[in-house]
Amino acid sequence: MGSGIAEVSSRAGHDVVVVEADDQAAKGTVGRLEHSLERAEAKGKVGSAAEVLERIHVVTDMDAVADRELVVEAIVEDEAAKVALFRSLDSIVQAPDAILASNTSSIPIMKLGVATSRPNQVIGIHFFNPVPVLQLVELVPSLLTSAETTERSRTWVERELDKQAIDCQDRAGFVVNALLIPFILSAIRMFESGFASAEDIDRGLVLGAAHPQGPLALADLIGLDTTQAVAESLYQEFKEPLYAAPPLLQRMVDAGLLGRKSGQGFYTYP
Repeated sequence: MGSGIAEVSSRAGHDVVVVEADDQAAKGTVGRLEHSLERAEAKGKVGSAAEVLERIHVVTDMDAVADRELVVEAIVEDEAAKVALFRSLDSIVQAPDAILASNTSSIPIMKLGVATSRPNQVIGIHFFNPVPVLQLVELVPSLLTSAETTERSRTWVERELDKQAIDCQDRAGFVVNALLIPFILSAIRMFESGFASAEDIDRGLVLGAAHPQGPLALADLIGLDTTQAVAESLYQEFKEPLYAAPPLLQRMVDAGLLGRKSGQGFYTYP
């Protein structure tokens, strides 16, 4: 997600800094960006992959974002980790009107905003994977987010990145995941019960409901660990059984079967 956000930002002409956890992660990000941009160039979607890459600086030092006008957090979907990061960003980012945004798919923005001294400048800007392809972005202001922050974020998303924004209330899951995650969990329960195979569940939704891919293949793309984290956030907020992660999902995450990123989930990937 982070490399995708960096790519679309650079393609819009912005100077971009990407902060990774370590050198190995930084190397992986550069590789993903090179691969994605080479494909985009081959399809005529960017004039020069090299020029886009030149505007992206991948580093491991958090202080590199001190002069940024907009920071988009895209780390692991863990509330404690995100709160700690926003607390650090509050002291690092020096621009007085800088927007601190989160790409979280489920964690309430208020919890991140109050970790800073400027909750009026904290907002959710939730992209969808793969970022260079999918047009939707959810804008999620908290009760303390200023109208100015929301509108500046909307301008960046719609006019500069040429994506489409929808407005969401600051509730776990926002709009899309509040609908999507229970659907995916229901498919996992169906597979877990032996009612149908993974292939037939997915093929049924693709051929019978015109979905671009089935729910289990989509869970593999999202990452089963992220799917579980979003489900737990939704369940914590609403206490509805449909948000509870099925035992099979929990066991797969425990086993490291996380989907595409690990090479094995409901399907096997080369």
